[in-house]
Amino acid sequence: MPQISKLIRSRDDWKAKAVERYNELREYRKTKKRYEEKIAKQKKQIHELEQIIEDNKKSIMPTTGKIIDIRQTQETRSLCIMIAFQSIVSYRSIPKIISLFNIERSLGLNWVPHFTSIINWSLRLGLGLLKQVIAIPTPWLAIIDHSIDIGTKKVLVVLRVNLTALSMRGSAIHLNDCECVGLKIRDVVNGENVAKDLQDIFNKAGIPAAIIKDDDATLGKGVRLWSSAQVKEIPVIKDISHSMAIALKNEFEDNSFYKKFIDIATKGANLLRQTDMAFLIPPKLRSKGRFISISKLGKWADKILPVFSVKGRSKKDSLLDKLRTAFPGFIKLKSFIKRFASTTQIVAQVMEILKNKGLDKTTYDCCYELSQALPKNSKVKKDLQKWLTQHFDIQKKLTKLPLLVSSDIIESLFGNFKHIIERNPQADMNRTTLLIPALCGHLDKEIITQAINQTCHNDLKVWDKENIPYTLRKKRQLFFDLIKSQKAVNA
Repeated sequence: MPQISKLIRSRDDWKAKAVERYNELREYRKTKKRYEEKIAKQKKQIHELEQIIEDNKKSIMPTTGKIIDIRQTQETRSLCIMIAFQSIVSYRSIPKIISLFNIERSLGLNWVPHFTSIINWSLRLGLGLLKQVIAIPTPWLAIIDHSIDIGTKKVLVVLRVNLTALSMRGSAIHLNDCECVGLKIRDVVNGENVAKDLQDIFNKAGIPAAIIKDDDATLGKGVRLWSSAQVKEIPVIKDISHSMAIALKNEFEDNSFYKKFIDIATKGANLLRQTDMAFLIPPKLRSKGRFISISKLGKWADKILPVFSVKGRSKKDSLLDKLRTAFPGFIKLKSFIKRFASTTQIVAQVMEILKNKGLDKTTYDCCYELSQALPKNSKVKKDLQKWLTQHFDIQKKLTKLPLLVSSDIIESLFGNFKHIIERNPQADMNRTTLLIPALCGHLDKEIITQAINQTCHNDLKVWDKENIPYTLRKKRQLFFDLIKSQKAVNA
């Protein structure tokens, strides 16, 4: 009997296990069937979506005849950088712009970069372009200048311009015609540092045919020290704008009539600024580099002088009466104003010719003839003719083509850079300086990709450590961290 009960119990256990296995297999088959149905449904949806994408690609064709495809990372980087440098928009705006076009135009972009990534790519681009600088066989001109002080630092920038760039363009050169071959940041700027920096830059970029610079004493000393160490003397071209500004300053700055004229113009502008006659106020005078743009004041004086020359009394509250009240004594300076306006306008004509056409035999004769119209005792006439003679000799030695004699392009470059850096309320010369090389030359997809691929994020850190050991932001952080640690210790 006990043996029969054991068999019955064993049979019941086997039946229970068999039922349990059956139920598990049944649930497995049901689950498998559900997943197979889901997979089949999703495959169908994927196929439909792929078909829609293909149809959109065929229907959306750009003007170039090529399908726009920016799904690749390199293409996305290039697009973001070109928007930043060619469309002149802020970095924060670029992701929003791309997102908008991605939604409205089905660009096929499945990710949008963060604006900090775009900043990083831009800096890597600038550093990559600097790393690519090599010597070239064709003769070229070096345009050098210091930026204004930003924070506690200055940056020395050297641009390379082909000797034939001016004649090939047929007008004043653009930033597309330039290449940034040197970028040096200094806390202390002196002739010795400039000479050392130029030596480092020209060792890599090659020796220029000539150097274009303004009349800055520090740059002048640095160029002389560097040039003295060279086997062959390198000609130095003094920028026409700064040379003429110095000539005008020597002519008029200490002139009592000029001082009185400026005083009358300044006070009159203040009286008319918030009135219905504000359209007649004279151009605003710069506090620094005033004589570089002084020709605008001369042009205004030349136009407004006939208005004051009306004889007799003016009717009360008439336009002439208000002008005479705002600019008392203006007409008494008539002879000086005519001389001042004539001088500044002749200088402006000379600079327009030389900046757009360069210096050669034709422009030399034209400008020399214009200088003959200046008064005999004019310091501007003497300085202009001396400048023309000296630089025409340089032109004959260097090339048969028109010679570039203006450094305006580097001022334009600094203007673009300042527009970017001034967005920072705590502005200081930091690694955003690397944007300067990216603002020059012609950027396309291949150039951007090659430069970025040659430079990694670690290269930025190394460059930052070597060239900018500190910034105002770093000093501020260290200061407050020190204060915080001292409070913790005292507590």
